[in-house]
Amino acid sequence: QVQLVESGGGLAQSGGSLRLSCAATAFTLDYYAIGWFRQAPGKEREAIVCSDSHDKSTYYIDDVKGRFQISRDKAKNTMYLQMNSLKPEDTAVYYCATALTFSATCTSEDGRLGVPDDYRGQGIQVTVSS
Repeated sequence: QVQLVESGGGLAQSGGSLRLSCAATAFTLDYYAIGWFRQAPGKEREAIVCSDSHDKSTYYIDDVKGRFQISRDKAKNTMYLQMNSLKPEDTAVYYCATALTFSATCTSEDGRLGVPDDYRGQGIQVTVSS
């Protein structure tokens, strides 16, 4: 059964760090584009980072650029989101995502990031206190 399972969320202080993990089962994560979304209370879900499979190009929205980093571990079949210099406005539920289609890629148009998301994790809460 195809699954993405997130872990590593929780509470952090402003300026602190957290690392989210997203473990994949029943498919090889490294073959596909991957990314992360977040949804803050009362706001729409937004894509924040995406990594293509063929050349591993990565795309970040301006709000997290320089603070967040996406990575993959082929051996563990897991993707990560390292979040540094956290701000209270980073408080949200975070979701990892992918699409099991080799041709699916990250898109970036007019400042809006697109992440292939046929499959998403269950979501994990990140809360940043001031």
